[in-house]
Amino acid sequence: MRLFAALLLPEDVSRELAAEVDRLKKLPGADALRWTGSPGWHFTLAFYGEVDDGLVAGLSDRLVRAAHRTGPFELALRGGGQFGHGRALWVGAEGDLNVLRLLADRAEAAGRKAGVAMGEHRRYKAHLTVARSRTAVNTRSYVTALNAFFSRTWKVGELVLVRSHLPRSGVPGEEPRYEAVARWALGAAG
Repeated sequence: MRLFAALLLPEDVSRELAAEVDRLKKLPGADALRWTGSPGWHFTLAFYGEVDDGLVAGLSDRLVRAAHRTGPFELALRGGGQFGHGRALWVGAEGDLNVLRLLADRAEAAGRKAGVAMGEHRRYKAHLTVARSRTAVNTRSYVTALNAFFSRTWKVGELVLVRSHLPRSGVPGEEPRYEAVARWALGAAG
């Protein structure tokens, strides 16, 4: 199954982001981007890809420890940027980013120790993708608009193992479906 470790948004923060994305969609050229919907909004901490069923229990055990060793922390959505010369537009984060990076490192280490092929390590950059494009798009106006965006601050309290189901219909615009496989409270006694 295709898995990743993530932080999910509280419903009210997701609504704040939805209102911002609605404003961005009104900017000129917005139809050149494929906008992600709120079911897909999350901060990916570690992407595991296709994980053999025999490794999932070990991965889960290690993620439990990662969650328990990391206390709850504050986070807010703030600003944004682009990757890949305008191929991805994202919203950033503000708050206890050192703790967020530590949790991402622990989630990545959990995958490696469980035997998941992880690829090369990269320094974690907190981002939540709101739009993509197959070709380069000038995202300057979107990034400028996102620079003024910030959500309320919330207390991150759980680590989530998510399964992604890739689109199979071939219908243009169809998005992956995400399913929470397991959730662990941060800082909870083991």
